[in-house]
Amino acid sequence: MNTYSRRISYFLSGQHFSDGVRTTVSILLPALLLAQWGHFDLGLTISTGAVCVSVTDTPGPAAHRRNGMLAALGMVLVTSLLTSLAATSVWLLGLEVGLLSFGCTMLLVWGARAGAVGTAGLLNVVLMLAHPPALAEALPHAGLLLLGGLWYAGLAMVTYQVLPYRPAQQALGECIHALARFLELKAKFYNPATALDEDYRELVAQQVVVNEKQEAARDILFRTRQIVNETTSTGRRLVLTFVETVDLYERVTAGYYDYAAVRASFGQSGVLPYISTLIRHIATELDHLGVAIQANRPYEGTGPDLSDEWMRLQARISALDNEAESHTRVLKKILVNLRDIIRRIGNIRRYFDESLVKSAVPSRAAEHTRFVAHQEIEAQALSQNFTLKSSVFRHSVRMTVACLVAFVVAESLWHGQHNYWILMTVTIMLKPGFSLTRQRNQERIIGTLAGGALGAAILWALPWTEVRFGVLVVFMILAYSFQRTVYLATVIFLTAYLLIMFSFLGLSYIGVAEERITDTLIGCAIAFSAGYLLFPSWESEQLTDYMAAALKANLAYLRQLANRLAGRPLPPHEYRLLRKDVYVSGANLAAAFQRMLTEPKSKQHCPSETHEFVVLNHILSSNIAALTGTLREAAPAVPPFAAEGRRALTSAAAALQKSLTRIAPAAPESGPELPPTEPAVPADADDKSLLEQLVFLQKVSGDIGKVTEVLVK
Repeated sequence: MNTYSRRISYFLSGQHFSDGVRTTVSILLPALLLAQWGHFDLGLTISTGAVCVSVTDTPGPAAHRRNGMLAALGMVLVTSLLTSLAATSVWLLGLEVGLLSFGCTMLLVWGARAGAVGTAGLLNVVLMLAHPPALAEALPHAGLLLLGGLWYAGLAMVTYQVLPYRPAQQALGECIHALARFLELKAKFYNPATALDEDYRELVAQQVVVNEKQEAARDILFRTRQIVNETTSTGRRLVLTFVETVDLYERVTAGYYDYAAVRASFGQSGVLPYISTLIRHIATELDHLGVAIQANRPYEGTGPDLSDEWMRLQARISALDNEAESHTRVLKKILVNLRDIIRRIGNIRRYFDESLVKSAVPSRAAEHTRFVAHQEIEAQALSQNFTLKSSVFRHSVRMTVACLVAFVVAESLWHGQHNYWILMTVTIMLKPGFSLTRQRNQERIIGTLAGGALGAAILWALPWTEVRFGVLVVFMILAYSFQRTVYLATVIFLTAYLLIMFSFLGLSYIGVAEERITDTLIGCAIAFSAGYLLFPSWESEQLTDYMAAALKANLAYLRQLANRLAGRPLPPHEYRLLRKDVYVSGANLAAAFQRMLTEPKSKQHCPSETHEFVVLNHILSSNIAALTGTLREAAPAVPPFAAEGRRALTSAAAALQKSLTRIAPAAPESGPELPPTEPAVPADADDKSLLEQLVFLQKVSGDIGKVTEVLVK
């Protein structure tokens, strides 16, 4: 299976495609069935209820998805009745738009799923503006919307009951796929033809993706009672495989070396391409495993034997010039790391062997729940955020103003048949951060133009009704499958299928296309202006918080290393919690940096130095992980810890604490607990290697300190 076919397999067996098919069925079926009986308008209303509730059905545990859909049902019912009452006066409609846009957006204080409930309510209001029901029809109309929402929610819950493990398998497969891509990028560091700065930029960007996928898998696995209690073979295999995957990610990130020096020393030896090839083959094997887990099918390895390939690489390194042992020591470290990665991939393959996990395993539900964040729905959180210091409050005010402007423009200045598209565009395009608002606006405009051209081409080239309907169904599935991953693709297919749908209703597709493009341009202009002018949220203003979080996490990570060197034990789950904090804080920092690069250059603060800080933070955590991994494998014996090593570790901790104090002056002093000085002992090769690694930690920490001096100016 080549790369292209693997990507197709991941897409077709993934959760987003499943959600796209379910959303398409829930929308199309009511409209088609009732159209056969001459009640297409009633079917369309039911489909509208299904669309609104589907907004809250985002990936996550089945219980959370159910609660979100139930809340959306209540929101759809309330907004439907309010809109029917307000439709008697344009002034009342404007008042409703202003109040609901603010109130629904404020639901973000309780998390993304609660925010999706607010979005469902706003979407229902906007869609009702096309043809507001008469006051006498308010209750029947609300009942039809509620029926549509119940239809979607029921279909979704039946799916979860019939296939309870599919969301977890899909999330785990996507997690492994992202890790395989991360490993594939690591292979580029052994290619002298690539630029290291660009390699690091790609690697850090993929680190963000890996963290997102791990958090999504962790959320589903550790919040699903049937899985976390490990009552079944499938549940145990999912949990054990995920834990092994995170450990594998640690080994991959721990494999950091001075790549510039490696290229300079061994670029002419011819061994680096073989290292790069082996890493790519390992990534391919991992990718195949991810596809098999996500698709829930048996796995049979078809690629080269990784152990044999590793042994051939070992022979090539041994055959290098007969110089001192230190000359090829770094290559031997790479070999050891690759051997461990291959071994762990072998452990992941055990997922397909049920006999290895059928024996009873004690439940670790209490331990697992410590790895997921808990957010309670507290009423006081809403009142506490009624301040301009709250980003949610500022975004709610921004949304209110933008929606009111869009409503006034649609009612007063632009009288298109579907002028509610302006307000819909604003509610979808305006995001809490300007960078995402700008990106969405660009994708919306480009996608609308491309989708309009695609839809027009389909209608011009395919005059057959049945064929057009088939294309419509395919475009709907693709539009709803990509809505959370590739927004540009969603807009393209959504615009195209809307043109085809309106052609079935007897409307001129050219006129519809012109109106949609005009409405999109107006709505995007309003959303962009609101995001830029009204309480703008610039990433550069928040980067110091992410930097401080990353430094705190690395300080705690360094503390556990110092304790391990002192011979103090560290429970595995405590270590994994520290490691998770490092990964999450590093990924959040990298994501914020990427968002900053999409903002106007005048709003970017020291982009070069910030990128250097992100890379150094990644290098620091990678080297701490490498040292910790070596010491954990050496347990219970601990290498001698000489005074030079202690001084290096103390200096590294002091430099990090100083950097943290510069960035966040209010941060408490919390340097790592260091072991006492040991008597000097004769150093062998392993001791020298340990000392070199500790000195390197000192150097990287010092480099971080130099960068922070520039950043705080």
